[in-house]
Amino acid sequence: MIDPETDQSVRDERIAKLRWYGRVFTATMVLLAVVGLIVVYLVAARHPQTDDAEIFANYIGIAPVVEGPILHLNVADNQSVKQGDLLFQIDDRPYKYAVDHAVSEQAALEGQIVDEERRIQAEVHAVTASGAATRSAAANVERAQASVHEAEADVAHSEAALDRSKTEWAYAQDNLHRVEPLLAKQYVTVDQVDQARTTEQASAQSVHEAESQLALNRAHLNSMLAALAQAKASAEQSTAEFHRSQSSVLTLDPLVAQRQGRAAAIANAEYNYNQCRVYAPFDARVTSLVISQGAYAHIGQEIFTLIDTRVWWVLANFRETQLKHIQPGMIADVYLMSDPGTRFTGVVESTGYGVIPDPSILGRVTSGLPDVQRTLSWVHLASRYPVRIRIQLPPSDAVRLGESAVVVVRGYERKP
Repeated sequence: MIDPETDQSVRDERIAKLRWYGRVFTATMVLLAVVGLIVVYLVAARHPQTDDAEIFANYIGIAPVVEGPILHLNVADNQSVKQGDLLFQIDDRPYKYAVDHAVSEQAALEGQIVDEERRIQAEVHAVTASGAATRSAAANVERAQASVHEAEADVAHSEAALDRSKTEWAYAQDNLHRVEPLLAKQYVTVDQVDQARTTEQASAQSVHEAESQLALNRAHLNSMLAALAQAKASAEQSTAEFHRSQSSVLTLDPLVAQRQGRAAAIANAEYNYNQCRVYAPFDARVTSLVISQGAYAHIGQEIFTLIDTRVWWVLANFRETQLKHIQPGMIADVYLMSDPGTRFTGVVESTGYGVIPDPSILGRVTSGLPDVQRTLSWVHLASRYPVRIRIQLPPSDAVRLGESAVVVVRGYERKP
């Protein structure tokens, strides 16, 4: 028969052992939890992770530069296109007519320039002829001036000859008056008196001839002076005609200056004509197609959107406490919500440096004083900054713009 005291002691011993095992188990669980928390913290610190991420790509809106009916629409919504593929074509006939008209206008200008060159050449010849006439008139003036000088010399010579003849006539008259009284006194002979009278008559005749010659030379001088005046008038008229012909010569500058404008008009018309056909600028996918063939396309009005499928990024929002562990060049794993079993490799390109301030903390920033909030929340959440991660070698059909993703930053790639 078992002693009751022995049985109680056994039970107490078992209870003590169970309590000791419970304390050990509890301590072990707490220690494992602490270790687990430390491990999770270290892993999270070394390999930041977020599920607040989306797939991003560049995209552009396709809008025509010219307007008109769409003759051909070669794409459908969500279709994949290659660089250089014809997307759509606008009716190009009006723009072809504009090109032909601009080319015709330029040809007309060139013809007008040729005509003006010929007219200017004729006017230049006229100026040359007028200049020759002016020089001839100047030579006539010089010859007339020489003739005037010669006539003036003849007049001076005739005046001197007249003075000399008058002097000889006066001397002959005095000699005749002196010898005639001496004939009665027989101091001179009749022949001497006749000789004196003949000399006096010859001297008088010489005076008349000198006066006639002087009158003739003066008349010639007047004629030369009239010829000189006429030559000067002709020279002045020729000079005036020469200046008039010079001023009437046209210039090609106004027409030549139009060449650049006409060439620009042709270039503009050709540019508009070429814009009637719109090609894909890069490998892309068509989306948001809201127009059909036959519709009228307006300038600047988007027809559809092209998503650039050459490069894909992930915009992942990380807490500000994690940014010090994320640097450009680090490798990241990207998992898409649509295909969580597939891992894509990405490279961190940059981290964000600005987000909109939280008005509940900072207040509204105005032109006056800052509007600081007077109440604060007990829980202060860390700000999140976008990190741009470029996906390497993404499949063409497995990635969509705006798709949710999970990102884990693994650090720098280890070199073998």
